[in-house]
Amino acid sequence: MLDEAGAEREMFQPVWYPDLRRYNNRTHRKLLVIDGKVGFIGGVGIADEWAGNADSPQHWRDCHYRLEGPIVAQMQAAFVQTWLKVRHQLLFGPDYFPPLASTGPVSGNVFFSSPRHGSYGVPILYHLAIAAARDSLRIENAYFVPDRETEAALIAAAQRGVSVQIIVPGRHIDQKAVRRASRKRWKGLLTAGVEIYEYGPTMIHSKLLIVDELFVSVGSANFDNRSLRLNDEANFNAFDHGFASEQTRIFKRDLKASQRVTLENLNEKSLIEKPMQVVQTPLEGQL
Repeated sequence: MLDEAGAEREMFQPVWYPDLRRYNNRTHRKLLVIDGKVGFIGGVGIADEWAGNADSPQHWRDCHYRLEGPIVAQMQAAFVQTWLKVRHQLLFGPDYFPPLASTGPVSGNVFFSSPRHGSYGVPILYHLAIAAARDSLRIENAYFVPDRETEAALIAAAQRGVSVQIIVPGRHIDQKAVRRASRKRWKGLLTAGVEIYEYGPTMIHSKLLIVDELFVSVGSANFDNRSLRLNDEANFNAFDHGFASEQTRIFKRDLKASQRVTLENLNEKSLIEKPMQVVQTPLEGQL
């Protein structure tokens, strides 16, 4: 129906892509740009899982943001990069990049990475953020399977006195193997003082990082090998106390709907298989 309506549609490196070197490179970006003036970025896809408001196990919890101002041109640039790959057509001119005036006080940028253009972009972003933390580091991540370097960075942050809190999916997760792989990495983190929580009501799909209630990074990038090494990703990074405080409020609300994992209960069967006793309330305004 999209084609019949006149929409232009391309597949990003389909499974029959002839260059096997790029077979495992997927685009994981979640970008929507309207008239080059308004942009949406975060973790939300277009599927039934995002049709609700985290009000049932069938409707996921996620974060998505509407942006205006010059930053939208950076989102458009990310789309143009992908479109050039698949269509070999360069989009340019005022129809795609209209003049954009500043619309608010928040300073930020859109960070986008690709294995072909800066394969270490995401790990560098996350490592710099973790290393910069002095007081608090809050992470919500759907697929938290850190590599050894990232695990060591989180442990080092906790050991220097940073409050490190991480929210991950609980029993409601679409990839059970990811949860098992993630939990195998937790013992060292918990021993170092990192706090890990499993979200109860539904699948939590957000990719949110907050440093010292000043820096926020949110978008498509997970703490797993696909995001760190293989996927095309895009995150919105902001430097603003007000915006960071609002994200912290959201994080703390999610924390109340989560169950803490400790060294004592890490391998308990109840934590993996039994329903969590949490209040399931709709999360207003996040989708």
